[in-house]
Parts: sequence; C-alpha cells; structure tokens
Amino acid sequence: MYSNIKTNLPSILIDILKNLQEVGVKPILVGGCVRDSLLNIPNKDFDIELFNIDTLDEVQTILEKYGTVKQVGKSFGVLILNVDGYDFDFALARLEKKVGHGHRDFEVTTNGNLSFQEASLRRDFTINSIGYDYFEDKYLDPNGGLKDLKEKTLRHIKDETFVEDPLRVYRAIQFIARYELQIDEKTFNLCKDMVEDDELKYLPKERVYEEFKKLFLKANKPSLGFNLLKDLGVLKHFPELQALVGCIQDKEYHPEGDVWVHTLMTLDEMAKYKTGDEYRDLYLFYALLCHDLGKPFCTETTDEGRVTSHKHEALGVEPTISFLSRLTDEKKFIEKVVPLVKNHLAPFQLYKAESSLKAVKRLSLKCSIEDLCIVCLADCKGRTIPDKDKCDKAISWVLEQARQMNISQEGLKPIVQGRDLIFLGMKPSKEFKDILNFALNLQIDESLEKEEILKAIKEKFMA
Repeated sequence: MYSNIKTNLPSILIDILKNLQEVGVKPILVGGCVRDSLLNIPNKDFDIELFNIDTLDEVQTILEKYGTVKQVGKSFGVLILNVDGYDFDFALARLEKKVGHGHRDFEVTTNGNLSFQEASLRRDFTINSIGYDYFEDKYLDPNGGLKDLKEKTLRHIKDETFVEDPLRVYRAIQFIARYELQIDEKTFNLCKDMVEDDELKYLPKERVYEEFKKLFLKANKPSLGFNLLKDLGVLKHFPELQALVGCIQDKEYHPEGDVWVHTLMTLDEMAKYKTGDEYRDLYLFYALLCHDLGKPFCTETTDEGRVTSHKHEALGVEPTISFLSRLTDEKKFIEKVVPLVKNHLAPFQLYKAESSLKAVKRLSLKCSIEDLCIVCLADCKGRTIPDKDKCDKAISWVLEQARQMNISQEGLKPIVQGRDLIFLGMKPSKEFKDILNFALNLQIDESLEKEEILKAIKEKFMA
C-alpha cells in the first residue's frame, strides 16, 4: 500500500495549508484524495475539512490570493478553488441530518469545535473517512478505513447516517467496480433494505447518471458493479436491463451464458479500449450496455434446438431510448448511442460477406465507423468463444477500408446539396429529398464527380 501522500501534494496546496494554519484554522485532507493516494492513484481533486473555525470569511480572503473562489451554498459552508489544473474544495466541519426525501433535504450544522471523529460520521464508507493532517504527517482513521482498504472491503460507517442518502447504494456499486472490493455483509443488507423500501425512486436521474459515469470511466471491471446492482435488486428500476437476465443465447456463439452475462463481459472488454475522451468513452460504454436490449423481444428456439434473435439490433432501439431516458435528458447523447446499437453487427457482417466499398460508404452515413468498430470488437470478444482472433481480423478489415476513403470518423459527405439544386434553377420542394438521394446513390455506387452527378440530375429531373 502506498502512503506517502505528503510528497505528492501540489505545492500550491501546501502554501494554502500553511496560510490557513497561520490564522488558527486546522485543515485536514479528507475523502477521495486520501483514499486514492493510499492506493497510488493520481488525483487532481482535493477535499479539505476545516476545524477550529466557524465562518469562511477569513478562509475566502486567503484563497482569493491564489485564484477565483466559488461559494457553494452558505448553509453548506463550502469554497471551491480551481487553479493549476487542480480542484480544491474547502468545507467547514459539519453534521448532517435528513429531514425529507430529496437530496437537498438535509439539515446542515457547521461546527468548528467538532472532533474529526464526530465529523467523520456523516461520511458513507470507512475508506472515505480517512483524514490526513499535513502538519503532524499523520493519518486520522477513527472508523478503521485503513484496515478495510488493505483488506479490500467496502464497509459503511454508521447505520443511522448511512441510510439517510439512498444514492449510497449506487456509490457502493461504483466503488466495488472501481476498486475491486468485497462488500461487507451488513453494508450489503442495508443497501438491499433501501432498495426494497423503494428509497431509490426519490433520486434525481442526474445523480444516478454521475455514479454510472464514475463506474464506466474509472473501473477496469465494470461487471463487478453491475453484478452487485443485480444482487441488490436495483434492476427493478431498469426493466430493460432486467429483461436480459435469463434471456438465453445460442451456445455456439455464446457459450458464456445468457444475455446479461454476455453484456457484462462486453463492458469489461470496453474498459480495455477506452480512448481517453470521456464523453466518447461514455457513449461507447452505454452502446455496449444497450446493444442487446432487443434480444428479449425476438429470441426463439428453432425445431433443431438452435437459439435465434433475428432483427434484435433494430428492436433494441426503442428500449435503448427508454433506458437512457431514465438517466439523462441529453438528447444528443442518446442520439450518439442509438445508431451504434442499431448497427452493432454491421462491421462483422460486412467482413463475412466480403462486401464492396459501397457498403462501407453507406455504413459511414449511419454512424462513426471508428466508434462502431470499438463496439463491435468488444461485443465479439465479450464471450467465451475459442476463436477470438477473427474479431480483430474483421475489425481491422473494415477500419482499413474506411480509413483509405477517409470516412472512418466523420463519414461520407454528400457532394451535392440543396443549394446546388437551387443553383441549377430548381425551387425547394418535397422532391428535393428524392433528388438528393439520387445524387448520393450516384456518388456511392458510380463514384461520379459532382459535375457528372449534376448533369445526370438535369437529364432526369429537368428535361
């Protein structure tokens, strides 16, 4: 276990800590920055809890010497400083008490005279309650977080405070995935009770989305989190995913098991192909999570005992939109995922059929071939078939064709557009769509240049 947090603190933070100490404040590093440093995970977010002080006025004056400071809710007593690529959150020591179902329905009491142990009780898990005192070069661990971290155990701190925020169920799920932990039995049971009591229905979709985002972007084995999601009964809130459990597949192509098992294997594969572009990686992960949502609607067993799921790609569109709408209102994001679901088999189909360049061109009009090939590769390798080499061969072939034509990312651009028809003397009408499709077909099928296509348009539509 790595524990030399002191040598890894940004110099600007050390200066701020010294400034705070000079005016009588006791600053303690808390939360994720301490936990991650112990695991030797780089971190640019630092939370500092402030003791021996009751207002932030003097703290704000100090911080403003370093950059622009934002205050988050006077009642919460939090100041945020973004500087040199780091995010610093400074918060007064406080107690919290739930007074309603909403995530803002907490009564917050700041108290500079609290001990670190008292203040730590509002936190969720022991591994997130470890503090670090820079000046004494000492870890503060009132809840046994260091032991749990060493033993890879996720354990809650206090029954009464833990159940006050149902988001902690999703936090448990993403922590299990990110840090590959085992969940303590009592913590598991508390989470399950919250699910069974329908506490999760009060959570805003945005908060749930953020926890899934951390799971996807920071875990090497997302399947660990999703298996816990299933075991806790959370799938009742996502019927589209629930339907995958027990949905059988053909043993030749999917010896690993049902659609749920396969889907989780594809997520673990996707974790190997992360691009570093968070937005892109996120919609690719969701495309894989949703890629077989159509199978429960069309899976059948033939007289010969084979299992088929014809047209599951197209049938997956509606449940994908339904599922994603439970998590986000961002239509553009959903529009990125849907065509990847609808076409996820296409690269492999093109390769097997030894399709022409025309087919690759047409595919590029539907979605990014680069994106689609990542989804297709993770889908192909996310199973226990023996001949996985064919996955790489198929994807390499499709990508090579697309890259040679410079259409792997943005897709084929139609060279004849509406303004060209107007320039020919045509008046905008419903017929424009048919004419432009005619032009695109000539561009793809005949590889004609723009002038040749315009000539063909005049002969066919203006003669």
